[in-house]
Amino acid sequence: MERKPLIAGNWKMYKTLAEAREFAKEFAAGPNEWPDVDVVICPPYTALAALQEALEGSAVMLGAQDMFHEKQGAYTGEISAGMLKELSCRFVIIGHSERREHIRETDESISLKVHAALSQGLTPILCVGENLKQREQGKALGFVRGQVEKALVDLSSTEMGGVVIAYEPIWAIGTGKTATSEEAGKMCQAIRTTVAGMAGGVAQEMRILYGGSVNKGNIAELMRESHIDGALVGGASLKAAEFREIIQQAR
Repeated sequence: MERKPLIAGNWKMYKTLAEAREFAKEFAAGPNEWPDVDVVICPPYTALAALQEALEGSAVMLGAQDMFHEKQGAYTGEISAGMLKELSCRFVIIGHSERREHIRETDESISLKVHAALSQGLTPILCVGENLKQREQGKALGFVRGQVEKALVDLSSTEMGGVVIAYEPIWAIGTGKTATSEEAGKMCQAIRTTVAGMAGGVAQEMRILYGGSVNKGNIAELMRESHIDGALVGGASLKAAEFREIIQQAR
């Protein structure tokens, strides 16, 4: 079936408020500029309000890079789904490998966040992916399937249909290395098969992205793979002109 491509930019811990506003001015997307592609920018929390204002009326949607699973409470330093919705966020990245590694996020905490995001009407972009050792040992497929199953546990078929999954091999993030389009396509197909085993036909509607050193030079080839429905873009999303070119190539 036809799935609308999704291109999401993950700014990570880059751009001050002034730099975010400058990006928005240069990016300057019209309201109907990409009717056949969904475009999302996920800036740091500090830039969300400024981008909400700067991108109002444009074709670009807002996303956050993380959230906590509780609605409110004594959780110093955390942000809730409701707070993100108030800033017009539509998407939220959950389980990025950098958070799994540096913040020690677990499959269990990631699952709680997926459930919480969906309950508040946010679309989770669930990140999964293996490290180089796991790939070299032939364990990548089983590991990624396990991540998907643990993150989506206890969701209904309808709820699973509201999740986006981003396959990001850890060895390709920020390294300049990219999985070949065939490698990426096979893993995205395996992810879809895993979801089909849990939720049946909903898997054909779910958008599965590739992430890991995506740029304007490789996006078109990646998008030719039938099971890749877009990209989670890191460093290349920080440059307005290059991010525009990636969106154009993805079309």
